[in-house]
Amino acid sequence: MLGNSSIGAVIPAQNEEDNIASVVEDLVALRGPDGNRLIDDIVVCDNNSNDATAQRASKAGARVVSQRKHGYGIACLTAIAALKPVDVVLFVDGDQAFKVEQATLLLQTIERGADLVIGSRILGEMEPGALSLPQVVGNQVAGLLIRLLWRQRTTDLGPFRAITSKALTKLQMTDETFGWTIEMQIKALQHKMTVVEVPVDTLKRKYGKSKIGGTVRGVVLASIGILGMIVKLVMQDSISRKRQRNQ
Repeated sequence: MLGNSSIGAVIPAQNEEDNIASVVEDLVALRGPDGNRLIDDIVVCDNNSNDATAQRASKAGARVVSQRKHGYGIACLTAIAALKPVDVVLFVDGDQAFKVEQATLLLQTIERGADLVIGSRILGEMEPGALSLPQVVGNQVAGLLIRLLWRQRTTDLGPFRAITSKALTKLQMTDETFGWTIEMQIKALQHKMTVVEVPVDTLKRKYGKSKIGGTVRGVVLASIGILGMIVKLVMQDSISRKRQRNQ
């Protein structure tokens, strides 16, 4: 709880048995100004892991739901559906790539009136090797397209983010793969919401490989998902404007 706002945390995770417990424990340990727990509900979506991710997340203090279909977006959607009613949803990956205590920066920005807050890895400090070259370049290309098409300066599509539940419901998120993060950011701009970036630090993951930057397949799928979502939303914008002109 932060002020009068209840907060739920969503963690999509696949084969993160060596990382997930630390992330959950750090979220449980967060305290608000009143000394009480900051995060009211924590849901981990075990995205068809073949290791002990689910068991370790549960033992650390999270509620765990399962989604056998692979996909970052569908894992987020599954976890959101399982959350208790909250005012704000915090998204964080289960790979120890972020300093969980910096969630307070995101949540305080929401409290000051933002609808969506993105933790920008580009604006923060980054350990060598924390992001692969394709991830850095992909962010730059996506940011350029968003600036050209929607007139919003964007430095990152970072998964460490917070959004009000009211805004999240209005966005009607649908993407089940790697287009999830950019779908949220672009739809928020289309709805004239207040989108803010805050700097967050990025760490080189301690265990395992990144699902995106760590493999060629991940890079290709992420690129397809991001660019495909941009094209889809541009087309929807065009159709919407034509309908408005014809009314």
